[in-house]
Amino acid sequence: MIALDFPGISRLHFKLLQKEKEYLLEDAGSRNGTYLNNKKVDAITKLVRGDIIKIGSMALKYLPHGDPERLTYDKLNLEANTDKWTKCYNKAYFNRACEMEVKKSKVTGIPLSIIMFDLDHFKKLNDTYGHDAGDYVLQHLSQILRKHGVRDTDVLSRYGGEEFVLLLPKTNLKQAFEIAERLRKVIETEQFTYDNKVLPVTASLGVADYRQGVLSGVDLFKRADKALYLSKSNGRNQVQFYRG
Repeated sequence: MIALDFPGISRLHFKLLQKEKEYLLEDAGSRNGTYLNNKKVDAITKLVRGDIIKIGSMALKYLPHGDPERLTYDKLNLEANTDKWTKCYNKAYFNRACEMEVKKSKVTGIPLSIIMFDLDHFKKLNDTYGHDAGDYVLQHLSQILRKHGVRDTDVLSRYGGEEFVLLLPKTNLKQAFEIAERLRKVIETEQFTYDNKVLPVTASLGVADYRQGVLSGVDLFKRADKALYLSKSNGRNQVQFYRG
């Protein structure tokens, strides 16, 4: 399911059905109707390259997998939404994804959690070993996070400086806490070696989930940030969850 917050779009507006290598379009009983190339969709219809789907005030163009135009869009989209150094998603992309997933959880009731990471004493590491060493740590950290359990459906973002955020769809608070603790141990035990020196790297983590009182992605982020602050206040290199 994709949540779209645009005027005139119903909660469940249309369906895309896959039949072997083909995609079929079906209106899902929407209030304002689904239009394909300016004609109202009254029956299941096969999509062909270049078709324009109109729902409410939004227009979507269908480009099949492997289409050169789609590949160009995908490349530009990736560059616009990715942190160049770590290859993680950037802050802007994360904020959009978080808002979309919160809206989806409101509609479906599907669990949603977030983990915030902050490297402990990162400024001291930069001052002691140099900024190149700090850059290496950020890059290597993103690699080991992907290697140790970041799923295709998760959104891993370098949010700023030494701060990372992981958005976990279909994940409740208990599951997210277990993931966070596993990743904390991975970071603690990983050997970060730069210029023949082993660097001291640990992280503090804060966990929060979507529940009553969360009105937006910003609310969810703030809860995880409060949990992260608790981790730092209690001595760092640990995981805490939001206790609102």
